[in-house]
Amino acid sequence: MFKAFRITVLLLILFFVAFGTWLTQARSTDWNNSLWVKVYPINADGSEESRKYINSLDLDDFLAIETFIAREVEKYGHAITRPVRMELGQEIREQPPLISETPTTFDIMMWSLKIRWWAGSVAGPQDSPDPDVRIFVRYHAPNGQIELENSVGLQKGMVGIVNGYAGRRESSVNNVIIAHEFLHTLGATDKYEPGTGQPNFPGGFAQPDLNPRYPQEIAEIMGGRIALSEFDAVVPKSLKYVIIGAATAREIRLID
Repeated sequence: MFKAFRITVLLLILFFVAFGTWLTQARSTDWNNSLWVKVYPINADGSEESRKYINSLDLDDFLAIETFIAREVEKYGHAITRPVRMELGQEIREQPPLISETPTTFDIMMWSLKIRWWAGSVAGPQDSPDPDVRIFVRYHAPNGQIELENSVGLQKGMVGIVNGYAGRRESSVNNVIIAHEFLHTLGATDKYEPGTGQPNFPGGFAQPDLNPRYPQEIAEIMGGRIALSEFDAVVPKSLKYVIIGAATAREIRLID
């Protein structure tokens, strides 16, 4: 009898967690209210250069993301003035959980759970109320000696982990990556080839109807790069050269 009761309680907890997650995700893409997106800097390499850069950050460094999202949301016919409101949190001094280089499906599931728990535990003490989306940016000194790990955005838990460079010249590119991972938390999918980074046609192209097709002039946010030829693409310098394409707009319910 007790075992049946315990299983029932666990099932109810799982139901309410799943329902709460669904409700949060549905609200995040109804485009009726502002989403609060909070950025938390992390000194990823422990360098003095990264420390100084983090100390120099202010909210203005991330407002280009607000401008980008507002521009694209308006383009798709939504009247909300500030669909995204950026916030800058205090520095986080604990690194996020790592995942193995060749993870199994189970490894990925466990890592996702660990990330969600970690995000709440390290950021929760400074959050009142909690933001809708948490983005942790791991800064590395831009010395050309390190290749950054891939960034990631999780829809479940609405958490992003971004790897960026600690420098003013790199801040605009960092914002492109932050915007990309933010849209992952809303349900957008990647639209590029994992091995090459080349945008997929047509969903990963900002100008799929351009004739000739190459070179593209701007990037689709989930395509990630500006396609210059069939085998060459470059990361956009800033969000001024990025749009949300129709395929991504459907995924995040900007259009039906």
